[in-house]
This record gives sequence, C-alpha cells and structure tokens, in this order.
Amino acid sequence: MKPLEILSVAWEGLLTNKLRTLLTMLGVIIGVSAVIMMLAVSAGAQAIVANQIKGLGSNLIFVTPNFTRGGPNSGGGRSSGPTFLTMDDVSAIQNQVPGVSGVSTERDTSQTVRAGGVTLNGVRIVGTTADYPTVRSVSVANGRFFTAEEVTRGTKVAVLGPTLAQSLFGTASPIGQTLLAGNTQLTVIGVTAPKGVVGNTDYDSQLYTSTTVVNQHFLPSRLAHIFGSEVSTIFVKVADNASMNQVIFQIQVLLAKNHGVSVSELPFNVQTQNDVIQTQTASTAAFRALLAWVAAVSLLVGGIGIMNIMLVSVTERTREIGIRQAIGATPTDVRLQFLTEALLLSLVGGGIGALTGIGGAWALNQFGSFQTVIVPWSIALAFASAAAVGVIFGYFPANSAANLDPIQALRYE
Repeated sequence: MKPLEILSVAWEGLLTNKLRTLLTMLGVIIGVSAVIMMLAVSAGAQAIVANQIKGLGSNLIFVTPNFTRGGPNSGGGRSSGPTFLTMDDVSAIQNQVPGVSGVSTERDTSQTVRAGGVTLNGVRIVGTTADYPTVRSVSVANGRFFTAEEVTRGTKVAVLGPTLAQSLFGTASPIGQTLLAGNTQLTVIGVTAPKGVVGNTDYDSQLYTSTTVVNQHFLPSRLAHIFGSEVSTIFVKVADNASMNQVIFQIQVLLAKNHGVSVSELPFNVQTQNDVIQTQTASTAAFRALLAWVAAVSLLVGGIGIMNIMLVSVTERTREIGIRQAIGATPTDVRLQFLTEALLLSLVGGGIGALTGIGGAWALNQFGSFQTVIVPWSIALAFASAAAVGVIFGYFPANSAANLDPIQALRYE
C-alpha cells in the first residue's frame, strides 16, 4: 500500500469511533501541555531571579554571610572579630580596595508614612549609603541624594521614588518638605527618576534614607556599640577598567584581616552577579527536572492508554483484518496501518496539547501569580515525545494485528 493510502485508511479507522479516539488522545494532550506549561513556569522563575539580580546594577560584587561556616553571630572558628558584616567593612572596602567605584549596603524596613493629610501603610524604607545611585544605577531627577557626611552624622533626610512622591505630595514639589516615617520626621531632599518594577521590587515606591537613620530609629541593635552596625549584604561596584577577579581577591584578603581569620576560613561569600545567577540556575534546574518527570509520567499514562485502546481495536476489527489480508494486504501493510493509527493519535493529541500548553502558560502569565516564559524547544520536545509514545506503545498492538492468521481472523465473530 502507498503511504497516503495507509494514512487515509488509518484516519478513517480513528473516525469510526470519535469519542473513544478523543478520550484516548486526552492522556497525550495532558502530558504534552504539562511539559510546555511546567517548563514555562520553571523558565519564568529563572527569568525573575536573573532580572532581579541584573536590576541591581552592573559590574557588581555581592558580599554576604556564609551560613555554612557557622553563620553570623555563631562565634565559631578562630575569629577575633564579629562573624557578621558591619558598616566598618563597608568603609574598609570603599577606602582600601583599589578598582572599586562604589560601595553600598541596604537595610530595609516597612513603616507607615504620613505627609500632610496623606497616610500610606507598609511603605518600604531602604537604609543605604551615599554610593547607592552609582552602585544600583538609580538616578536622581529632582534635588539630590544624601552625602557620606549625612550618613555618618545620621541626618534625618529622605529621597523618594517618583510614585511615592506623587502619592504623598501630589503635584507639589516635595523638595524641602517633611514627612513622618513611623515616629521619625524626615526632610525630603530628592526624588529619583522612574525605574519601574525590576523582579518583585518597585523602585518608584520606595523611600531612601541612610543606614544610620534606619539603624538608630527603626532597627536598633544592642551590639552596635561593640561591633558596629550590622548589615546583611554589601554591594561593590567594580570600575570598568578594573579586574573583577583581582577586586574579589582584595576584598577577601581585607575581610579576612579585619575578622581575624584566613581567606580559606572567611565566613563570607564574595560573588559576582553571574555567580549568583548560576547558583539560582542550578536550583531551578533541579526544580525543572522534577517537573519534567511529572510531565513524563503523564505522557507514559497517555501511551498506556493508546496501547490499551489499540489492543481493543485490534480485537474488535479482527474480521476486518482477515478480509484485508484475504484481498492482498500483507502483514507489513496491516502493521503500518495500526502503527499509523497510533502515531496519528499521539501526534494529533500532541498538537492539541501544544496549543493547550501555550495557551495555559499565557493565561498563567496574564491572569495568574506566575511569570511564565514559553521555551521554544519545549514544544519540539513535546512533539517528539508524543511521536515516540505513538511508535513505542503502538508497535505491540500493530504487530499483534499483523501476526493474525487470515483464516482464523475470517472466522472471528
């Protein structure tokens, strides 16, 4: 038989019982759509992390506590100083490490902010340093950012994101006006240029003040008078003409000296943006593998359904097979017919599943709480998997049909 004739006969065989054909495809549809949607969710999670890290700025080094070496405040090891990062570390990196164009840190809190007759609850207050605009690629549209001297003195000043400024003061200029953050009065000295939402952070709705103000008035520490104000992360911006690896080494040596340990015992991680992204990618890869296995199980169930229905179909059409063999169909023709039916079941189901998966990923991105990124190769993978399911699970029923004895088949009722 010619290929087109085999295809036509196989398609007619499937249309003989439309409802059963659709129900058989359902397993493949679910499996293929699961592959596409789950990989889209995984890729979306990875994209969120990458955007958050890249949105911090460029040429950045992150210095964070290493919890696997005892962690902050653990007191372990031979350290003669604090095992957590402090503002003294920030100043040391800024003043003693060559090739650094800016050093910043952050300490956040949420407070109720009042200005005039406007009250806003849960406003994110970012305690940072004077280098924040340089390090985090944030520019000031009106007024100015606070200075290093104001950070040291703990001057009660604030810089507002444009959305926050609009909410508090409307169309009036906020420069020089005062607001109440919690129970602390701050004077507005600047408004940043719009930056929008990067990752899950809305830069335009934040209030920026110095780490000194945050530590003294919002998050006071009882150990600050001994070791200095604690910080969770130090952001270091490397100059364009400096070597990233050399700056990292200099920071490690400096911190090891200041904390009384060797570089190998340093209780801090010193990483670049790419290092952080690669670490997060490894975590999402494990998550993606788990999702892939779940989708594979769905396809496996769909394949078993195809084999089951094809075996039933062979039994129901035994007499038809005998007649076809009697009028000249070879075992190869019969095998190809049933194998083509199984392949059509999986491919048509795969096509519907691909459309369902793409639509589902789009709907999750538009109306759900997930950010999804459709991975093009996941569609090809889904189709290839569907085809493989059709061939693998359709071969045994097709082979059973081809091996039927024509005489016995003609006698079958």
